[in-house]
Amino acid sequence: MNEADLLREAMRATESTDRGTLDLAAVVREGRRLRRRRRLAGTGAAGLVLAVAVAVPVVLRSTGPSPQRPADAATTATVAAPTTAPTAGPATPPTVEPTTGTPVSPGGTDRKPTGAVVSSGIRYGTQERVFYVVPVDVPSLPRVKIGLVAGRRDAAGRLTPDVLINDVAGRDRREGFHEIGYDQHGDRRVVPPVPTFGYFVGPATRIVGTVDGRQVVAELARWSTDPRVVIFWFDPAVLAPGVRLDGILAYDKRGARL
Repeated sequence: MNEADLLREAMRATESTDRGTLDLAAVVREGRRLRRRRRLAGTGAAGLVLAVAVAVPVVLRSTGPSPQRPADAATTATVAAPTTAPTAGPATPPTVEPTTGTPVSPGGTDRKPTGAVVSSGIRYGTQERVFYVVPVDVPSLPRVKIGLVAGRRDAAGRLTPDVLINDVAGRDRREGFHEIGYDQHGDRRVVPPVPTFGYFVGPATRIVGTVDGRQVVAELARWSTDPRVVIFWFDPAVLAPGVRLDGILAYDKRGARL
């Protein structure tokens, strides 16, 4: 509303109902009042705008509770992998690794047998194949005190050792098979073939070897010093000297496998 509009409004406000003369003093007063109202209205509008402007950030800074994201245990939890050991399968019979005996050097001929000398019945002219136990000293193996010799005995009873075997680990009286001696391919004019031999600790009454799918039965004799030690050998007519066994098993008097 401009000044002319205000003047006209003041003039109308002061007109008499009977359309009399115009009261100029009243027109001036009414005009001043209208201008004051306009200024107050303008100030009030500015205040309203300011209030709205201030109210906007207050709303944005609202501190009321905000919705919470639900926890997702499946995606945030750490699951440790199981550390249990795998279940062991059925126990299998131990495999005896055949070993070649050690030829006895001339310096070893003075080893005296411990216990009785075992006669095999295998002869080489005037000599006989025999087996006997001798003491051994292995500094790194304090529980290995005996070895087994395959030797020969002549008509006068003199002993000639050919091959010596002894354990290379553990102890010499543990249950089961121990080292197995095989023929050393040497000068046959000097040393006759040595049958496959060894010893078993336990109540064995039958020892059976396997070679090329067939079974061969060993000859047995107990050591006179400790009957738990069973000396065994294979007759050359049954198992040729030097032929390796594929397996070997021991059985007790009831036929149960040891």
